[in-house]
Amino acid sequence: MLDLKNRILEIIKRPQLTVAATLTEDGKPWARYVMTMADDNMTIRFATFVKARKVAQIEKNPEIHITCGVNDPREMKPYLQIAGRARLSTDEKERHGFWSEMLAQIFSGPDDPNYGIIIVDPYKIEYVTPGSMQPEVWTAGD
Repeated sequence: MLDLKNRILEIIKRPQLTVAATLTEDGKPWARYVMTMADDNMTIRFATFVKARKVAQIEKNPEIHITCGVNDPREMKPYLQIAGRARLSTDEKERHGFWSEMLAQIFSGPDDPNYGIIIVDPYKIEYVTPGSMQPEVWTAGD
């Protein structure tokens, strides 16, 4: 499993455009693009407006699904399907730790009261190799 975890980390540790899906108030899936990055513990983070509808959806139901890994459709590479639980953090340390100049286009700085971090704790990750019918599966605790 260590080899699989390392291959997953190669994908999720770099900043990238990702699709994140939550559930609406009436239980329907809703997906949007976000820029994600993970740490060595496989915890995934992305910035958000604290009053965004995804925050309200996560507060009602923390289940989230993330798809990432392919940034150029001309280069089919392994990609990830991630199931996890999400939460909003407005903790100063989290906001400052995640801050990058890329976010300065959206927020006034890491202390902007509108700026928050969605933290995703994955419990299942499928490592999908294009052309393979069976993904490799990592689960929390592996």
